[in-house]
Amino acid sequence: MKTITNMIKGVPIPRMVKVRESYDKTCIPESEIADVVRRELGREELGGKIQPGMRIAITCGSRGINHNALMAKAIVDFVKSRGAEPFIVAAMGSHGGATSEGQRQILADYGITEASMGCPIMDSMETVEIGISEVRHQHVRMDKNAAGADGIILYNRIKPHTSFRGPYESGLMKMMAIGLGKQAGANDLHSQSPAIMHELVEEYGKTILKNASVLGGIAVIENAYDETYLIKGLTPQEIIDDEPKLKEISYQTIAHLLFDKCDVLVVDQIGKNISGDGMDPNVSGRFVQPKYCSGGIDAEKVVILDLTDETHGNAQGVGLAEVTTRRLFNKMKLEMTYPTGVTNTFLHLMKIPMIMDNDREALQLALCCCPEAEDQEHMKMIRIHNTAHIEYIEISEALLEQAKANPNLEILSDPYELAFDAEGNLF
Repeated sequence: MKTITNMIKGVPIPRMVKVRESYDKTCIPESEIADVVRRELGREELGGKIQPGMRIAITCGSRGINHNALMAKAIVDFVKSRGAEPFIVAAMGSHGGATSEGQRQILADYGITEASMGCPIMDSMETVEIGISEVRHQHVRMDKNAAGADGIILYNRIKPHTSFRGPYESGLMKMMAIGLGKQAGANDLHSQSPAIMHELVEEYGKTILKNASVLGGIAVIENAYDETYLIKGLTPQEIIDDEPKLKEISYQTIAHLLFDKCDVLVVDQIGKNISGDGMDPNVSGRFVQPKYCSGGIDAEKVVILDLTDETHGNAQGVGLAEVTTRRLFNKMKLEMTYPTGVTNTFLHLMKIPMIMDNDREALQLALCCCPEAEDQEHMKMIRIHNTAHIEYIEISEALLEQAKANPNLEILSDPYELAFDAEGNLF
Protein backbone atom coordinates (compact mmCIF):
# COMPACT_ATOMS: atom_id res chain seq x y z
CA MET A 1 0.00 0.00 0.00
CA LYS A 2 3.02 2.31 0.13
CA THR A 3 2.51 3.30 -3.49
CA ILE A 4 -1.08 4.44 -2.87
CA THR A 5 -0.08 6.11 0.39
CA ASN A 6 2.55 8.15 -1.42
CA MET A 7 0.10 9.06 -4.18
CA ILE A 8 -2.48 10.51 -1.80
CA LYS A 9 -0.44 11.71 1.18
CA GLY A 10 -0.60 15.34 0.06
CA VAL A 11 -4.38 15.41 -0.37
CA PRO A 12 -5.80 17.94 2.11
CA ILE A 13 -8.73 16.98 4.29
CA PRO A 14 -11.11 19.93 4.68
CA ARG A 15 -11.83 21.47 8.02
CA MET A 16 -15.18 20.42 9.40
CA VAL A 17 -18.04 22.08 11.25
CA LYS A 18 -20.49 20.35 13.56
CA VAL A 19 -24.13 21.08 12.75
CA ARG A 20 -27.51 19.94 13.99
CA GLU A 21 -30.34 19.04 11.66
CA SER A 22 -33.83 19.75 13.01
CA TYR A 23 -36.95 17.75 12.20
CA ASP A 24 -40.45 17.30 13.57
CA LYS A 25 -40.04 16.02 17.13
CA THR A 26 -43.58 14.69 17.54
CA CYS A 27 -43.47 11.32 19.31
CA ILE A 28 -45.19 9.07 21.82
CA PRO A 29 -43.45 9.34 25.22
CA GLU A 30 -41.69 6.12 26.23
CA SER A 31 -43.81 5.92 29.38
CA GLU A 32 -46.97 5.71 27.25
CA ILE A 33 -45.82 3.26 24.56
CA ALA A 34 -46.90 0.03 26.24
CA ASP A 35 -50.32 1.49 27.01
CA VAL A 36 -50.79 2.57 23.41
CA VAL A 37 -49.88 -0.92 22.18
CA ARG A 38 -52.36 -2.53 24.57
CA ARG A 39 -55.06 -0.02 23.61
CA GLU A 40 -54.59 -0.68 19.91
CA LEU A 41 -54.71 -4.44 20.46
CA GLY A 42 -57.73 -4.04 22.71
CA ARG A 43 -60.07 -3.27 19.83
CA GLU A 44 -62.73 -5.99 19.70
CA GLU A 45 -62.15 -6.68 16.00
CA LEU A 46 -58.45 -7.34 16.71
CA GLY A 47 -57.66 -8.48 20.24
CA GLY A 48 -61.21 -9.69 20.74
CA LYS A 49 -60.39 -12.63 18.50
CA ILE A 50 -57.95 -14.02 21.05
CA GLN A 51 -59.55 -16.70 23.19
CA PRO A 52 -58.22 -18.47 26.30
CA GLY A 53 -55.90 -21.36 25.51
CA MET A 54 -55.04 -20.21 21.98
CA ARG A 55 -51.39 -20.35 20.90
CA ILE A 56 -50.52 -16.94 19.45
CA ALA A 57 -47.41 -16.31 17.32
CA ILE A 58 -45.93 -12.80 17.52
CA THR A 59 -43.53 -11.79 14.75
CA CYS A 60 -40.29 -9.97 15.55
CA GLY A 61 -37.93 -8.96 12.76
CA SER A 62 -34.33 -7.97 12.21
CA ARG A 63 -34.86 -4.24 11.63
CA GLY A 64 -33.87 -1.84 14.34
CA ILE A 65 -36.94 -0.40 16.06
CA ASN A 66 -36.60 1.97 18.98
CA HIS A 67 -38.26 0.54 22.09
CA ASN A 68 -38.41 -2.77 20.23
CA ALA A 69 -38.40 -4.99 23.31
CA LEU A 70 -40.83 -2.69 25.13
CA MET A 71 -43.44 -3.02 22.39
CA ALA A 72 -42.86 -6.75 21.91
CA LYS A 73 -43.33 -7.30 25.64
CA ALA A 74 -46.54 -5.25 25.59
CA ILE A 75 -47.93 -7.53 22.87
CA VAL A 76 -46.90 -10.63 24.81
CA ASP A 77 -48.52 -9.31 27.98
CA PHE A 78 -51.73 -8.44 26.16
CA VAL A 79 -51.99 -11.95 24.73
CA LYS A 80 -51.46 -13.38 28.21
CA SER A 81 -54.14 -11.07 29.60
CA ARG A 82 -56.59 -12.75 27.23
CA GLY A 83 -55.72 -16.15 28.68
CA ALA A 84 -53.78 -17.23 25.58
CA GLU A 85 -50.26 -18.62 25.19
CA PRO A 86 -47.90 -16.32 23.24
CA PHE A 87 -44.64 -17.25 21.54
CA ILE A 88 -42.31 -15.12 19.44
CA VAL A 89 -41.31 -16.04 15.90
CA ALA A 90 -38.12 -14.72 14.31
CA ALA A 91 -39.54 -13.29 11.06
CA MET A 92 -36.50 -12.11 9.17
CA GLY A 93 -36.00 -14.02 5.94
CA SER A 94 -32.35 -14.94 5.50
CA HIS A 95 -30.88 -12.54 8.06
CA GLY A 96 -28.69 -13.81 10.85
CA GLY A 97 -26.69 -15.87 8.37
CA ALA A 98 -29.90 -17.76 7.50
CA THR A 99 -29.54 -19.82 10.68
CA SER A 100 -31.83 -20.19 13.68
CA GLU A 101 -28.93 -19.38 16.00
CA GLY A 102 -28.13 -16.21 14.09
CA GLN A 103 -31.74 -15.04 14.13
CA ARG A 104 -32.08 -15.72 17.84
CA GLN A 105 -28.94 -13.67 18.43
CA ILE A 106 -30.38 -10.74 16.47
CA LEU A 107 -33.46 -10.77 18.67
CA ALA A 108 -31.29 -10.96 21.78
CA ASP A 109 -29.40 -7.87 20.59
CA TYR A 110 -32.72 -6.02 20.72
CA GLY A 111 -33.41 -7.26 24.24
CA ILE A 112 -35.91 -9.83 23.01
CA THR A 113 -35.13 -13.06 24.86
CA GLU A 114 -37.26 -15.75 26.42
CA ALA A 115 -36.34 -14.42 29.85
CA SER A 116 -37.20 -10.79 29.09
CA MET A 117 -40.38 -11.58 27.17
CA GLY A 118 -41.64 -14.31 29.46
CA CYS A 119 -42.54 -16.60 26.57
CA PRO A 120 -40.84 -19.03 24.16
CA ILE A 121 -38.96 -17.86 21.06
CA MET A 122 -39.26 -20.04 17.95
CA ASP A 123 -36.36 -19.47 15.59
CA SER A 124 -36.57 -22.52 13.31
CA MET A 125 -35.84 -21.98 9.61
CA GLU A 126 -38.35 -24.68 8.66
CA THR A 127 -41.27 -23.58 6.48
CA VAL A 128 -44.48 -25.05 5.10
CA GLU A 129 -46.51 -24.18 2.04
CA ILE A 130 -49.43 -22.02 3.10
CA GLY A 131 -51.14 -21.45 -0.23
CA ILE A 132 -50.98 -20.67 -3.94
CA SER A 133 -50.93 -17.03 -4.99
CA GLU A 134 -53.92 -15.94 -7.05
CA VAL A 135 -52.17 -13.93 -9.78
CA ARG A 136 -49.00 -15.87 -10.59
CA HIS A 137 -50.10 -19.17 -9.04
CA GLN A 138 -46.88 -19.48 -7.05
CA HIS A 139 -46.30 -21.60 -3.97
CA VAL A 140 -46.12 -19.33 -0.92
CA ARG A 141 -44.25 -20.58 2.15
CA MET A 142 -44.18 -19.42 5.73
CA ASP A 143 -42.62 -20.26 9.08
CA LYS A 144 -43.81 -23.67 10.26
CA ASN A 145 -44.34 -22.58 13.86
CA ALA A 146 -46.39 -19.54 12.87
CA ALA A 147 -48.42 -21.61 10.44
CA GLY A 148 -49.32 -24.02 13.25
CA ALA A 149 -50.43 -21.30 15.65
CA ASP A 150 -54.07 -20.54 16.43
CA GLY A 151 -53.41 -16.92 15.64
CA ILE A 152 -50.65 -14.61 14.41
CA ILE A 153 -49.99 -11.01 15.47
CA LEU A 154 -47.63 -9.16 13.14
CA TYR A 155 -45.33 -6.51 14.58
CA ASN A 156 -43.05 -4.35 12.45
CA ARG A 157 -42.02 -0.85 11.53
CA ILE A 158 -43.41 0.75 8.38
CA LYS A 159 -40.92 2.76 6.33
CA PRO A 160 -39.75 3.37 2.76
CA HIS A 161 -38.00 0.36 1.27
CA THR A 162 -34.43 0.47 0.09
CA SER A 163 -34.80 -1.24 -3.31
CA PHE A 164 -38.35 -0.90 -4.60
CA ARG A 165 -41.38 1.39 -4.57
CA GLY A 166 -45.01 0.34 -4.32
CA PRO A 167 -48.15 0.46 -2.16
CA TYR A 168 -46.48 -1.84 0.38
CA GLU A 169 -42.79 -1.37 1.12
CA SER A 170 -41.18 -2.18 4.49
CA GLY A 171 -43.95 -3.11 6.88
CA LEU A 172 -46.44 -5.80 7.79
CA MET A 173 -47.14 -7.02 4.25
CA LYS A 174 -43.43 -7.47 3.55
CA MET A 175 -42.91 -9.17 6.92
CA MET A 176 -45.41 -11.80 5.86
CA ALA A 177 -44.10 -12.16 2.32
CA ILE A 178 -40.40 -12.30 3.15
CA GLY A 179 -39.88 -12.33 6.92
CA LEU A 180 -42.22 -15.22 7.66
CA GLY A 181 -41.03 -16.94 4.51
CA LYS A 182 -37.62 -17.44 6.18
CA GLN A 183 -34.71 -18.15 3.83
CA ALA A 184 -36.69 -20.48 1.55
CA GLY A 185 -39.59 -18.11 1.05
CA ALA A 186 -37.39 -15.04 0.76
CA ASN A 187 -35.32 -16.82 -1.87
CA ASP A 188 -38.44 -17.71 -3.86
CA LEU A 189 -39.47 -14.09 -3.98
CA HIS A 190 -36.04 -12.54 -4.55
CA SER A 191 -35.21 -14.96 -7.37
CA GLN A 192 -37.71 -13.10 -9.52
CA SER A 193 -37.27 -9.77 -11.27
CA PRO A 194 -36.76 -6.76 -8.98
CA ALA A 195 -39.09 -4.88 -11.33
CA ILE A 196 -42.05 -6.79 -9.90
CA MET A 197 -40.91 -6.93 -6.27
CA HIS A 198 -43.67 -4.58 -5.13
CA GLU A 199 -46.26 -6.78 -6.82
CA LEU A 200 -44.81 -9.95 -5.29
CA VAL A 201 -44.78 -8.53 -1.77
CA GLU A 202 -48.46 -7.70 -2.08
CA GLU A 203 -49.35 -11.02 -3.72
CA TYR A 204 -47.45 -13.18 -1.24
CA GLY A 205 -48.68 -11.16 1.72
CA LYS A 206 -52.31 -11.40 0.66
CA THR A 207 -51.90 -15.16 0.14
CA ILE A 208 -50.79 -15.50 3.75
CA LEU A 209 -53.65 -13.30 4.96
CA LYS A 210 -56.08 -15.53 3.09
CA ASN A 211 -54.68 -18.88 4.18
CA ALA A 212 -53.09 -18.32 7.61
CA SER A 213 -54.61 -17.36 10.94
CA VAL A 214 -53.42 -13.74 10.96
CA LEU A 215 -55.40 -11.83 13.58
CA GLY A 216 -53.87 -8.47 12.70
CA GLY A 217 -50.80 -6.49 13.49
CA ILE A 218 -49.09 -3.62 15.26
CA ALA A 219 -47.60 -1.14 12.80
CA VAL A 220 -45.01 1.35 14.02
CA ILE A 221 -43.83 4.59 12.41
CA GLU A 222 -40.82 6.46 13.77
CA ASN A 223 -39.86 10.09 13.41
CA ALA A 224 -36.53 11.40 12.18
CA TYR A 225 -35.03 10.93 15.64
CA ASP A 226 -35.99 7.23 15.73
CA GLU A 227 -38.59 7.94 18.35
CA THR A 228 -41.99 6.30 18.13
CA TYR A 229 -44.20 8.60 16.07
CA LEU A 230 -47.27 6.39 15.69
CA ILE A 231 -48.49 2.95 16.78
CA LYS A 232 -51.46 1.52 14.93
CA GLY A 233 -53.29 -1.74 15.41
CA LEU A 234 -54.57 -3.17 12.12
CA THR A 235 -56.97 -5.97 11.31
CA PRO A 236 -56.15 -8.13 8.25
CA GLN A 237 -58.41 -6.00 6.04
CA GLU A 238 -56.90 -2.82 7.47
CA ILE A 239 -53.43 -4.10 6.63
CA ILE A 240 -54.58 -4.27 3.01
CA ASP A 241 -56.40 -0.94 3.07
CA ASP A 242 -54.41 1.22 5.50
CA GLU A 243 -50.78 0.14 5.31
CA PRO A 244 -50.25 2.11 2.06
CA LYS A 245 -51.54 5.21 3.86
CA LEU A 246 -49.20 4.63 6.78
CA LYS A 247 -46.31 4.18 4.35
CA GLU A 248 -47.01 7.64 2.94
CA ILE A 249 -46.89 9.08 6.46
CA SER A 250 -43.52 7.37 7.00
CA TYR A 251 -42.13 9.17 3.95
CA GLN A 252 -42.87 12.46 5.71
CA THR A 253 -41.31 11.47 9.04
CA ILE A 254 -38.04 9.76 8.05
CA ALA A 255 -34.76 11.57 8.49
CA HIS A 256 -32.88 12.83 5.47
CA LEU A 257 -29.80 14.96 4.99
CA LEU A 258 -30.70 18.60 4.49
CA PHE A 259 -28.24 18.93 1.61
CA ASP A 260 -28.91 17.92 -1.98
CA LYS A 261 -25.35 17.17 -3.01
CA CYS A 262 -21.79 16.68 -1.77
CA ASP A 263 -18.50 15.45 -3.13
CA VAL A 264 -17.78 12.88 -0.41
CA LEU A 265 -20.13 11.27 2.09
CA VAL A 266 -18.38 9.59 5.02
CA VAL A 267 -20.38 6.97 6.95
CA ASP A 268 -18.79 5.84 10.21
CA GLN A 269 -20.77 2.59 10.48
CA ILE A 270 -23.09 0.36 8.51
CA GLY A 271 -24.98 -2.72 9.69
CA LYS A 272 -28.10 -4.82 9.28
CA ASN A 273 -29.45 -3.29 12.48
CA ILE A 274 -29.28 0.10 10.74
CA SER A 275 -30.82 -0.88 7.41
CA GLY A 276 -31.37 -3.93 5.26
CA ASP A 277 -28.68 -2.54 2.99
CA GLY A 278 -26.33 -1.60 5.80
CA MET A 279 -27.07 2.08 5.27
CA ASP A 280 -30.45 3.50 4.32
CA PRO A 281 -30.29 4.70 0.71
CA ASN A 282 -33.09 7.14 1.45
CA VAL A 283 -30.33 8.99 3.31
CA SER A 284 -27.15 7.96 1.47
CA GLY A 285 -28.62 8.07 -2.03
CA ARG A 286 -27.01 4.72 -2.84
CA PHE A 287 -29.86 2.47 -3.95
CA VAL A 288 -29.53 -1.21 -4.75
CA GLN A 289 -31.68 -0.75 -7.85
CA PRO A 290 -31.41 2.94 -8.81
CA LYS A 291 -33.64 2.47 -11.84
CA TYR A 292 -36.51 1.61 -9.50
CA CYS A 293 -35.77 4.01 -6.62
CA SER A 294 -34.41 7.47 -6.05
CA GLY A 295 -33.87 9.85 -3.17
CA GLY A 296 -31.25 10.76 -0.63
CA ILE A 297 -28.18 12.88 -1.15
CA ASP A 298 -26.21 12.89 -4.39
CA ALA A 299 -22.63 12.04 -3.32
CA GLU A 300 -19.94 11.44 -5.92
CA LYS A 301 -17.96 9.19 -3.57
CA VAL A 302 -19.00 7.32 -0.43
CA VAL A 303 -16.60 6.12 2.27
CA ILE A 304 -17.63 3.51 4.85
CA LEU A 305 -15.33 3.25 7.85
CA ASP A 306 -16.66 0.44 10.05
CA LEU A 307 -19.38 -2.11 10.93
CA THR A 308 -21.70 -2.02 13.92
CA ASP A 309 -21.19 -4.70 16.55
CA GLU A 310 -24.83 -5.69 16.20
CA THR A 311 -24.41 -6.73 12.56
CA HIS A 312 -22.14 -9.64 13.65
CA GLY A 313 -19.84 -9.26 10.65
CA ASN A 314 -22.61 -8.94 8.06
CA ALA A 315 -21.23 -6.27 5.75
CA GLN A 316 -24.03 -6.25 3.20
CA GLY A 317 -24.11 -2.80 1.64
CA VAL A 318 -20.37 -2.21 1.68
CA GLY A 319 -20.43 -2.62 -2.09
CA LEU A 320 -22.42 0.59 -2.39
CA ALA A 321 -19.33 2.60 -1.40
CA GLU A 322 -16.13 3.29 -3.32
CA VAL A 323 -13.77 3.23 -0.34
CA THR A 324 -13.57 1.37 2.97
CA THR A 325 -11.01 0.55 5.65
CA ARG A 326 -8.86 -2.38 6.70
CA ARG A 327 -10.74 -2.30 10.02
CA LEU A 328 -14.07 -2.99 8.34
CA PHE A 329 -12.60 -5.61 6.03
CA ASN A 330 -11.14 -7.50 8.98
CA LYS A 331 -14.53 -7.51 10.73
CA MET A 332 -16.43 -8.72 7.68
CA LYS A 333 -17.61 -12.33 7.99
CA LEU A 334 -18.42 -13.90 4.67
CA GLU A 335 -20.55 -16.60 6.28
CA MET A 336 -22.81 -13.85 7.66
CA THR A 337 -22.71 -11.58 4.60
CA TYR A 338 -23.05 -13.94 1.67
CA PRO A 339 -26.29 -15.79 2.59
CA THR A 340 -28.21 -12.52 2.36
CA GLY A 341 -26.76 -11.84 -1.07
CA VAL A 342 -27.56 -15.32 -2.34
CA THR A 343 -31.13 -14.86 -1.15
CA ASN A 344 -31.80 -11.36 -2.45
CA THR A 345 -29.57 -11.80 -5.57
CA PHE A 346 -28.04 -8.31 -5.15
CA LEU A 347 -24.48 -9.62 -5.26
CA HIS A 348 -22.98 -6.19 -5.86
CA LEU A 349 -23.88 -5.30 -2.26
CA MET A 350 -21.11 -7.65 -1.12
CA LYS A 351 -18.37 -6.32 -3.39
CA ILE A 352 -15.30 -5.05 -1.59
CA PRO A 353 -14.48 -1.36 -2.25
CA MET A 354 -10.91 -0.08 -2.29
CA ILE A 355 -9.44 -0.88 1.12
CA MET A 356 -7.27 1.69 2.85
CA ASP A 357 -5.23 1.05 5.97
CA ASN A 358 -6.77 3.83 8.03
CA ASP A 359 -9.50 6.46 8.08
CA ARG A 360 -7.25 9.33 7.01
CA GLU A 361 -6.16 7.56 3.84
CA ALA A 362 -9.72 6.45 3.09
CA LEU A 363 -10.86 10.06 3.15
CA GLN A 364 -7.88 11.28 1.15
CA LEU A 365 -8.45 8.66 -1.54
CA ALA A 366 -12.10 9.63 -1.95
CA LEU A 367 -11.37 13.34 -1.94
CA CYS A 368 -8.76 13.12 -4.69
CA CYS A 369 -11.05 11.04 -6.93
CA CYS A 370 -13.97 13.44 -7.42
CA PRO A 371 -13.55 14.81 -10.95
CA GLU A 372 -17.06 16.26 -10.88
CA ALA A 373 -16.37 18.45 -7.84
CA GLU A 374 -17.28 22.08 -8.52
CA ASP A 375 -14.27 23.39 -6.62
CA GLN A 376 -11.30 21.07 -6.10
CA GLU A 377 -9.84 23.52 -3.61
CA HIS A 378 -12.94 23.57 -1.45
CA MET A 379 -14.34 20.07 -1.27
CA LYS A 380 -17.85 19.46 0.00
CA MET A 381 -17.69 16.61 2.50
CA ILE A 382 -20.30 15.35 4.97
CA ARG A 383 -19.65 12.89 7.77
CA ILE A 384 -22.43 10.98 9.56
CA HIS A 385 -22.27 8.31 12.25
CA ASN A 386 -24.80 6.09 10.46
CA THR A 387 -27.92 6.64 8.40
CA ALA A 388 -30.19 6.09 11.41
CA HIS A 389 -28.67 8.95 13.40
CA ILE A 390 -28.21 12.15 11.43
CA GLU A 391 -29.35 14.80 13.86
CA TYR A 392 -25.71 15.69 14.55
CA ILE A 393 -23.40 15.62 11.54
CA GLU A 394 -20.18 17.22 10.36
CA ILE A 395 -19.87 19.27 7.19
CA SER A 396 -16.86 20.80 5.50
CA GLU A 397 -16.39 24.56 5.34
CA ALA A 398 -17.48 24.60 1.70
CA LEU A 399 -21.03 23.73 2.85
CA LEU A 400 -21.14 26.30 5.61
CA GLU A 401 -22.94 29.01 3.64
CA GLN A 402 -25.66 26.54 2.63
CA ALA A 403 -26.06 25.53 6.25
CA LYS A 404 -26.37 29.12 7.42
CA ALA A 405 -29.13 29.74 4.90
CA ASN A 406 -31.23 26.80 6.12
CA PRO A 407 -33.38 27.53 9.20
CA ASN A 408 -33.48 23.81 10.00
CA LEU A 409 -29.70 23.66 10.43
CA GLU A 410 -27.93 24.92 13.53
CA ILE A 411 -24.19 25.66 13.46
CA LEU A 412 -22.65 24.18 16.60
CA SER A 413 -18.92 24.87 16.19
CA ASP A 414 -16.23 26.83 14.48
CA PRO A 415 -14.30 25.03 11.73
CA TYR A 416 -11.77 22.48 13.04
CA GLU A 417 -9.35 19.86 11.80
CA LEU A 418 -10.47 16.26 12.12
CA ALA A 419 -8.60 14.56 14.94
CA PHE A 420 -6.84 11.36 13.85
CA ASP A 421 -5.04 9.10 16.30
CA ALA A 422 -1.49 7.81 15.91
CA GLU A 423 -2.72 5.08 13.53
CA GLY A 424 -4.56 7.59 11.36
CA ASN A 425 -8.05 6.67 12.57
CA LEU A 426 -10.92 8.86 13.74
CA PHE A 427 -12.13 6.52 16.47
